[in-house]
Amino acid sequence: MERAFADLVREAAAVSVEGWDFSWLDGRATEARPSWGYQRLMSARLETATAALDIQTGGGEVLAGAAIFPPTMVATESWPPNVAKATALLHPRGAVVVATPDEAPLPFADSAFDLVVCRHPATVRWEEIARVLQSGGTYLAQHVGPASVFELVEYFLGPQPQARRARDPRDESAAARAAGLEITDLRTERLRMEFHDIGAVVYFLRKVIWLVPGFTVDTYRDTLRRLHDRIQRQGPFVAYSARTLVEAAKP
Repeated sequence: MERAFADLVREAAAVSVEGWDFSWLDGRATEARPSWGYQRLMSARLETATAALDIQTGGGEVLAGAAIFPPTMVATESWPPNVAKATALLHPRGAVVVATPDEAPLPFADSAFDLVVCRHPATVRWEEIARVLQSGGTYLAQHVGPASVFELVEYFLGPQPQARRARDPRDESAAARAAGLEITDLRTERLRMEFHDIGAVVYFLRKVIWLVPGFTVDTYRDTLRRLHDRIQRQGPFVAYSARTLVEAAKP
């Protein structure tokens, strides 16, 4: 039987959105994965590193998926609930979690790491990445690409022509080169997403807070109701995420 709009919204508004685990969406939303397999690439690099840094680790879930850590393994995170979650997950494996704002300089010495990794950074400080990398060191990351999930964003906010131009991989690679890094790999893919009920949309927008800034159920109840009715009539709401694989080396 069709679940009522109010029930779906109430359930999704109450569930915790701490960490970076999206398993609550299993069976309710889907997203295709990039062909390169970031976790596999990251894990292979960590096996041969001596000192590595994971920037903006979230709840530490992605980093924790690596089987082997280098002798020195450090992660940074800015959001206090995620700091606590990452600490509980990573400390038992000998990794240190450092609480620091995303916009602040990295609290590490020059040339401290031979590997810096990051999955979906909110901000990218290329000068800081270059500073903490040793000569010959590598930055390996999966960034959110341009206009990611903008079918959903613009359903709530209307056309966003300026925001659509952000996160262009050509701009990011130019900024990396300006900081003294050499781009060795750069790939972007757009990946199909499906939201099968309005609860999945509510949960997703509560968790990925920068997509619709200030999102609350009360503020957008009418829009949510219209989208619920659309999903009931037409089937899953389809959007496309954008992902960019970036690899850069410090000469």
